[in-house]
Amino acid sequence: MERYHAAVPDTGTRPRRITKRGEVTRAHIIDRAADLMYRHGVAATTMDDVRIAADVSKSQLYRNFPDKKALIQAVIGKRAAQVLTREAKRLSRLDSIRGLELWRDALVQNSQLNDGAYGCALGSMVNELSDTNDEARALLDDTMRKWEQLLVDGFNRMIESGVVRSDADPQKLAIGMMAALQGGYVLAQAAHDAAPMDTALTMAIDSVRALAPDAPAVKRRRALKKP
Repeated sequence: MERYHAAVPDTGTRPRRITKRGEVTRAHIIDRAADLMYRHGVAATTMDDVRIAADVSKSQLYRNFPDKKALIQAVIGKRAAQVLTREAKRLSRLDSIRGLELWRDALVQNSQLNDGAYGCALGSMVNELSDTNDEARALLDDTMRKWEQLLVDGFNRMIESGVVRSDADPQKLAIGMMAALQGGYVLAQAAHDAAPMDTALTMAIDSVRALAPDAPAVKRRRALKKP
């Protein structure tokens, strides 16, 4: 049985320390929960489903996660770390249109491995949780902003190196690219085919390509007026 040291009184209550074996058990539970929530959805995944998949006792499960909300936060934390680590590797040196194309290709190929099914590990949780779980929404929003910032940094490098015009807005470019990506995930999921995702990202990349210094000028659309 896993043993935990008693909390030591202080100015506040310290979280109980966990053994190495306990850390392994906790990580295993999160892994199984993340997989179930990704494939079946958060709402459809019960604590008992997780207990069975992780092959742990009810006491082990609830010792680590007193309720499903706590488990959801842990799963989001795991997914956030996975996605941001992956995207940092792909985008940390982004400085060209070709770099964007390689980034697109990697994402599309990964989606096609599942025939477009399941969508984005983070985006699917955004869709399911943002209007009902504010703590989850805040964590997901923070992660999406960090992902977006990787693109902002890449577009800034493209501006600095002259690939894109100096009057381009890297923040807006990043938002547009993220919208194409997440919308592409949804369309790929509906079609069970990553082709719509490829198209959406290609269109977004083409809009960046159009901002090259030697590209023909494009008349900007006027902002919509409020009624």
